[in-house]
Amino acid sequence: MSSDVHGPDRAFRLVVTGGGTGGHTYPALTAVRTLQARLAAAGRALEVLWVGQASSLESRVAAAEGIAFASVAVGKIRRSSNPLKMVSPANVKDMGRVPVGVLQARKVIRQFGPDVVLATGGFVAVPVGVAATRLCHRPLVVHEQTVRLGLANKALAGAAARVAVSSESTLPLLPDSVRGAAVVTGNPVRPEVFTGQAGKAVQALGMSGFDRRLPTVYVTGGAQGSQQINGLVADLLPWLLAHANVIHQCGPDNLTSLRQHTAGLPADLAGRYHLTAYVGAELPDVLALADVVVSRSGAGTIAELTALGKAAVFIPLATSAGNEQVHNAQHLERAGAAVALVGEVSPEVLREAVAPLLTDPKVRAQMAEQARSHGRPDAAERLVDVVLSAADWR
Repeated sequence: MSSDVHGPDRAFRLVVTGGGTGGHTYPALTAVRTLQARLAAAGRALEVLWVGQASSLESRVAAAEGIAFASVAVGKIRRSSNPLKMVSPANVKDMGRVPVGVLQARKVIRQFGPDVVLATGGFVAVPVGVAATRLCHRPLVVHEQTVRLGLANKALAGAAARVAVSSESTLPLLPDSVRGAAVVTGNPVRPEVFTGQAGKAVQALGMSGFDRRLPTVYVTGGAQGSQQINGLVADLLPWLLAHANVIHQCGPDNLTSLRQHTAGLPADLAGRYHLTAYVGAELPDVLALADVVVSRSGAGTIAELTALGKAAVFIPLATSAGNEQVHNAQHLERAGAAVALVGEVSPEVLREAVAPLLTDPKVRAQMAEQARSHGRPDAAERLVDVVLSAADWR
């Protein structure tokens, strides 16, 4: 195990755990990059070990970033509103994997000797967090991306040295025993998101009929797309294109059918409609260009849009874990920072939500300003402060 003496030349050692989805994985990656830059500026090195599930998103991200990776057994609990269904054979079998994962994590942590462990949620964080706090006595920082603590973070929060949350509104929801360790950091946003240039997006997307006099709407359902959002927007397109330029990221499985659906658009409208399966490196430019965003309301999306100050109409994914997307969207709607469309959403309901934002620049600017007031563009730096504080690193 590494020495507890913080010598001037010793590398800072971090175990990071969390994953399963991008919402848990990418904030962790952004925190690692930010910590690395902070330490490098002080002439210090960072050694990182990512502990996650084998053949997972986090394992692929770690490999792409050149971060050392160790895998442990993970037990996923399948949620149900019926308590009896929670005791399903699959849940019982998976819960039996947790002790195995804890013992594997203990071995990994003891060998690596971290100064601190950062857990960003997902079921893989549970065995690592338990091993860190109860068996290896290492300080644990838990980071929550959503308004309400997820199941994994809820299980770990009581033993954590610090509980970093993304929103002030999370604090009253925490148990009294946890509130003293809580600090609001925000949700780390990839730094490249802030580098976008609107003019580059028009050029990169080749929108021949782009009309600078009209606002631009960016429609996205995430990397895989959203059939619900795609269907609503497709039905609304002639009206939408009469009032705006539209960039529509639909997901690879939906591209062909939407191309067929939109093939009959009049030439003047079609010229300011860009349909694409996926938005890649040009995303920062697209976000810089967008005046209004229509999207799901995952934690990462909300962090980016509020940090940038974008007016948004959210159509939450109803099946998200713990109904987190609905909570996220409604939290912003109550503050006038977004519109949340929950339940049955028709094209007419979407039109009513979007219309004031497209036709009244003052309404759009007011919502954008409210969104910006909820954004925390320095969230990664704040989280790094918490990580270093928990490790008592000087």
